[in-house]
Amino acid sequence: MSSNRNKLNKNLKASEFKEYYFLKEELKEFCRNEGLKLSGSKSQLEERIICYLDTGKSSDDSNPTKNNTNFQKSNLNKAIASEEITLDSILGENFKCSEDKREFFEKEIGKGFKFKVQFQKWLKSNPDKTYQDAINAYYELQNSKEKTKIDKQFQYNQYIRDFFEDNDDRTLNDAIKCWKHKKSLKGHNKYEKSDLDILN
Repeated sequence: MSSNRNKLNKNLKASEFKEYYFLKEELKEFCRNEGLKLSGSKSQLEERIICYLDTGKSSDDSNPTKNNTNFQKSNLNKAIASEEITLDSILGENFKCSEDKREFFEKEIGKGFKFKVQFQKWLKSNPDKTYQDAINAYYELQNSKEKTKIDKQFQYNQYIRDFFEDNDDRTLNDAIKCWKHKKSLKGHNKYEKSDLDILN
């Protein structure tokens, strides 16, 4: 595959381009370097590159991109902004917890993914890291013994969380019943195994 990658450059003839198989990431890398759009399917990227190799122009715009530096930079910035997120993508400065990033993490981690405070802090503190690094950090934070301390006004949240850590086969209704019973008693409101007696 490396020989194909070496052959993919702006001096390649369109007819020669068609004779080789390129990965989508290789096509996107070429488009990124030449200031072409990165969006679309693999076949759309191939058509865009063929047009560019034949004419020196993007099939998405009639303006030449080879000799217009400003246009190329503008096009490149737009392409990067609209680029699909991959595991190798860099987080970048001023990381924002946007919907597309949430969808990416949900796809890689699962529907239970949430932008928790500790994870958000990590994302904003590591702009040079990749999304793969971020996923690794997410799991480390999840497995860490240092759990976020919940303030007194959120004792309900603490109780429910502790309840499910000890009873993952129980329902939320069960947890709420136990909580209501617990808070009616004197003393602390922390979850205890004996709280389950109310369900029997």
